[in-house]
Amino acid sequence: MTARLKWTLLIVISVVALGATALIGFFAWQAAQARNTSPSAVDTTAAPVTGDRIVFRNTATGEGYGHIASVPLDNPGAPRSLMDVTCDRVAATNDELACLRTVRGIAPSFVALVLDPSGTEKASWPLAGIPSRTRISADGTLVATTSFVTGHSYATIGFSTETVIRGADGSDHGNLEDFTLTIDGAPFTAVDRNFWGITFADDTTFYATASSGGRMWLVRGDITTRTLTSVAEGVECPSLSPEGTRIAFKHTVSGSGPTVHWQPAVLDLTTGDVTLLPETRNVDDQIEWLDDSTILYGMPRDGVPGDTDVWSLAADGSAAPQVFLEHAWSPSVVRGS
Repeated sequence: MTARLKWTLLIVISVVALGATALIGFFAWQAAQARNTSPSAVDTTAAPVTGDRIVFRNTATGEGYGHIASVPLDNPGAPRSLMDVTCDRVAATNDELACLRTVRGIAPSFVALVLDPSGTEKASWPLAGIPSRTRISADGTLVATTSFVTGHSYATIGFSTETVIRGADGSDHGNLEDFTLTIDGAPFTAVDRNFWGITFADDTTFYATASSGGRMWLVRGDITTRTLTSVAEGVECPSLSPEGTRIAFKHTVSGSGPTVHWQPAVLDLTTGDVTLLPETRNVDDQIEWLDDSTILYGMPRDGVPGDTDVWSLAADGSAAPQVFLEHAWSPSVVRGS
């Protein structure tokens, strides 16, 4: 075979491959458009929800898929109010909404938004990678974001994240990589340190997960001193209870990397006791507290890509999990008017 023929064949194969890729992308885009522009699979309303409510990402197929939604806290099955804002992750207080978003394009980009309750943008900043976690402090002054720098899952071996705290106005309070880390009373400076999943205690104190060398710790952070101090080992994606004495988290019960299996658990910060909760499915989420006795978390729907439900579970393990909010993800409990 001559060199010219080889080059011709290579060009033809490349064109065919690129064409096939383009067709696959086009049909996937068409399917997404059809899914997102058809009538919604749930009842919706234009009226805003005030007072005690759940704010979340709507995952019902049809118009409004991926949008910020809300329902009354005491009636999660009510028609949901949709905002004209799409997000991958949501957190909310009475005065602010945090939204982590993937901006679609030939080269996708990622952004964090702070919105007022009407959906008007108050601040924004770029994310280093794929959106993963976000939380707002109770007083609405601080926003935490975690994004994947490499890899797309906490089950990915060698994944890396960037976790940053900012003011609701976008001001920078630091990347956790730059905080001083202390593990078991000693300075810890390993180069493979990784941090994710902030939960706020107040406007200066927070908890997060730190990892290195296959080990994982719950750490208490202080924004003023820019320090992180280990509290317990084996605690991932913490969520502080409303009364501030317990941490709900996902506990590794088996496997590692792609085969890891997580189970919801609760750590008592006073005694150090851990209660594993009766959920046998693999829970890969940062848990939210509905109240002092109940937790919420997202689970994918079997056989329905992109659709999820929010489940509830007694924090003391006294009852089986049950669906709390269908076609929903990333719940955030907002109380008060």
